Amino acid sequence: MSKVRHLLGISGGKDSAALAIYMKSKYPQLDIDYYTSDTGKELDETYKLIENLEVYLGKKIHLLNAADGSHMNPFDHFLKIYGGYLPSSNSRWCTKKLKLEPFEKYIGNDQVVSYVGIRGDEDREGYISRKSNIQSIFPFRRNIWSEDVVNKFLNSSNIDKAISLTEVVDLGSRSSRFVELLSKPLDYSFTLHNKLNQLLDLGTKETNYLIFEFLKSTDYPLAKEEDFPLVENEENLVRDDIFRILEESGVGVPAYYKKIEFDASGKKGEYSRSRSGCYFCFFQQKIEWVWLHEQHPELYEQAMEYEKDGYTWNQEESLAELIRPDRVKQIKEEYVKRQERLSSNIKSPYLLDILDDSESEGCAACFI
Repeated sequence: MSKVRHLLGISGGKDSAALAIYMKSKYPQLDIDYYTSDTGKELDETYKLIENLEVYLGKKIHLLNAADGSHMNPFDHFLKIYGGYLPSSNSRWCTKKLKLEPFEKYIGNDQVVSYVGIRGDEDREGYISRKSNIQSIFPFRRNIWSEDVVNKFLNSSNIDKAISLTEVVDLGSRSSRFVELLSKPLDYSFTLHNKLNQLLDLGTKETNYLIFEFLKSTDYPLAKEEDFPLVENEENLVRDDIFRILEESGVGVPAYYKKIEFDASGKKGEYSRSRSGCYFCFFQQKIEWVWLHEQHPELYEQAMEYEKDGYTWNQEESLAELIRPDRVKQIKEEYVKRQERLSSNIKSPYLLDILDDSESEGCAACFI
């Protein structure tokens, strides 16, 4: 039986960095390999974070290069192949070519458990591979299992199988209640989400053991493991926990998350980057483009140079238009107003890390 590989991708963002620290401190018995996909267009702070993590982890973070052997950096190499067509939310070739394909090439046909830094306060699933040899685990969430696993376990066609597992797992005095919940079929008033949450409320650790036992009858990578320490996990880590982990470890929070004060027609605002990724990422907010222009003007100029032949990073306007003085003033004023609307409902001091629904979409492979 081939050994299951345990992998954790470092994006350069806060969540994946904190996850690496968390896994080393809480589950040192797991032999985890760390990797990062270099696009060639990261901020210097990203590379510094990776250096700090290598010191903390005591292990080398494997560098994946999507254009290995090319005389160009990975992004420029594939941009040339795509004829200068810039990536966008409708055509994320950068994600596919610079992140996903190098990762799947790196693991080949090996059985892999991939640890993903989606937090307990996020309502998204993250990257789930379609390859059967890759299984995603979410240690920061109360529900550590991926959606596909939960769907299989709680599928109404598997009720008898799930109930039989209650005789294998020690459920204590709650055994009859677990059987009652597992026996209840899904319908419009009792959804999979309802059922999962009620099971987790009844006993997170016990539910994890039931699912782990269920996996042994499947082809998932964890079916090949005799035990798995994360079944004991009952934590639910949120944004503030992530910053705390980074600070307390000594690795530190990447500098681009640090808020910088600016003036917006007499009102004070604060901006920073809300995520890792290429400095010209098309998922950036307008205020983040302004941040780039004012804090890293040389990088903004380089981003502008990519805009030609009608290809722009933003559908609404070019970068040259975005930095007109009147436009910068407008973007800052609108952002301050939005911060004021949010501040009454948000406890975290990192306000920029929370985006409006229209701006919260991102690439899970890049920003986890």
